[in-house]
Amino acid sequence: MSQDTSGKPPRNMRIWLQRILATPDTKFSRASRSRLLMLADTLLVLSCLPLAVLIHTAAPDLLTRPPVWSALAASLPLTLLTFYRGRLYRALLRSITGKIIPVVVTGALLGAAGFWLMAQALGVALPLGLALVHALLVVLGVGGMRFWLRSLIRQPGLRDATPVIIYGAGHAGQQLVAALNLGLDYRPVAFVDDDPRLHGATVNGVSVHPVVELRQLIRQFHVREVLLAMPSLGRARRKRVVSRLETLSVEVKTIPAMGDLVSGQARVTDLRPVMPEDMLGRDPVPPRADLMARHIAGKVVLVTGAGGTIGAELCRQILTQAPRRLVMLDVSEFALYTISTELRDLFEGKTGPELLPVLGSVQNPARMRAILMRYGVQTVYHAAAYKHVSIVEENLIEGLRNNVFGTHVLARAATECGVENFMLVSTDKTVRPTSAMGASKRLAELICQAEAQGGGGCTFSMVRFGNVLGSSGSVIPRFHDQIERGGPVTVTHRDVTRYFMTISEAAQLVIQAGAMARGGDVFVLDMGQPVRILDLAISMIRLHGLVPYMADAEEPEAGGDIPIQITGLKPGEKLHEELLIAGNPQGTEHPRIMTASEMSLPPVAMESLLSDLWRACRAFDLAEVNRLLRAAPLDYRPSEDLPQEATSQALPPAAGHLRVVKTQ
Repeated sequence: MSQDTSGKPPRNMRIWLQRILATPDTKFSRASRSRLLMLADTLLVLSCLPLAVLIHTAAPDLLTRPPVWSALAASLPLTLLTFYRGRLYRALLRSITGKIIPVVVTGALLGAAGFWLMAQALGVALPLGLALVHALLVVLGVGGMRFWLRSLIRQPGLRDATPVIIYGAGHAGQQLVAALNLGLDYRPVAFVDDDPRLHGATVNGVSVHPVVELRQLIRQFHVREVLLAMPSLGRARRKRVVSRLETLSVEVKTIPAMGDLVSGQARVTDLRPVMPEDMLGRDPVPPRADLMARHIAGKVVLVTGAGGTIGAELCRQILTQAPRRLVMLDVSEFALYTISTELRDLFEGKTGPELLPVLGSVQNPARMRAILMRYGVQTVYHAAAYKHVSIVEENLIEGLRNNVFGTHVLARAATECGVENFMLVSTDKTVRPTSAMGASKRLAELICQAEAQGGGGCTFSMVRFGNVLGSSGSVIPRFHDQIERGGPVTVTHRDVTRYFMTISEAAQLVIQAGAMARGGDVFVLDMGQPVRILDLAISMIRLHGLVPYMADAEEPEAGGDIPIQITGLKPGEKLHEELLIAGNPQGTEHPRIMTASEMSLPPVAMESLLSDLWRACRAFDLAEVNRLLRAAPLDYRPSEDLPQEATSQALPPAAGHLRVVKTQ
């Protein structure tokens, strides 16, 4: 019969202990396990005395004197009571941490003091050093037994745990490995860090390696996931780190941002996949408090399209500036319910601004006037719009009704009802539009500019920016779903590019731009450098630990996991978007916001155009609608009227260094 010489208890004993100490069944309830541990502690305390005598070199005859054992037995309840009051017998063994050490030390010291005093009372000259050595052995025995039992219980689960490498051995990395050691999902096998001072060190039993050894470590431990534990890393540096990890065929996950950790909104173990939005764009400029609060603090604010991506984020940002009342308007009941419930939960049990969810369409003049008058609205952020290019292209009349005439209704009502400030949320697709959606939003801009010329008391302005990361219809959620399904990932064109900005930064810049408006202003946000969508797709696939390949390649890449399919530009889509029509962009108080002087229509001409367009829409005369859009001063040329090359204009530089084409 073979004998286990590994130093571990026999397999049958391990299984027996695991069942007793880790299985919550009726035979071994929590109370039964507590009594079993208390018995084990009693035996440990008693058995530590002979070893203490041996270590202290005290007279061996002490062990043969009954008063010594009586003194130890009399002090034992004090030790066990301290352990009990310290909840040592209620702690789950599989989750034991170093927090038990103070309880064990306190119990051992109190027991040693009681042991020594009882021995003196019984006439035994017990050396004080012997009592202290006994206390040290009790700490080692009681604490060591629990950590040994924890490893015994966790051992079967750890065999199935996912081996991971943690990038970053700083404070966050140390917290992460400590937290992962309490669970059975991940098994940290190594740290990697750029700091040479940490190389060769061991953190929570995990060694720290230089980054150059990362590929070797992945092969050695068969790692499929790398956890990024650098929450305070700037976006530019994070991009360099993740770009380095992309080529290693591992899935990259990250812990939450430092702000979420500090605020308590997230825990260090709330891991999520690294997504391109973590790297796109620049490090955001902190918002200016005076601009954020100028048109919000103490005022009544209306957000249209409050259930949409931008509208919802505007509501969140507005609430941080203490408005007197926030009116949330949307035509979708579910979207309105979702955002209003979220915001009300933030103020549960607290005093906050009045939150008013209002159902309605911006196309209803009477409803808009009633809302503005009833609630005394002072500031309007108009984000309600149909924005999906292909959908508006196929539903032209409804797109114009909502985007053009809805804006006209709301802008006119704002002038009539004494609204102080009106900010239109626009898009980069208004610049030389090739889509019906872009044309409709350019008309909305002209409406606001015409209202600004009317001489009323309302200050109209508009802000123009590109794609928002994670918004409905954004390519990133679509790519993610396609990757989860196993592909293919669809890209319209190999060279198509888009500007991107995070939702929170976009909303903050919209609010700050509106605070600087003087009337009729066109604000343009600095969107950073445009991103090639094909590169974005490749990056997302690699960040999932998979290998991309081109589906239309004559010789597909060997070992590829996810195909990328080129589908062709949809009607109305450009290869490259622009942000300015004409006029030199001027700087503002904010480094990421510029303003531009662009052509506008006088109010009379604007009203004439809208009247003709309205009649054509009511008659569902698509030919006349298209003729009017082409004839209007929008520089609108539908994509089907253009050769493919005409939509592939030279790649525009980043905002802030925009090439401006002056028009006569």
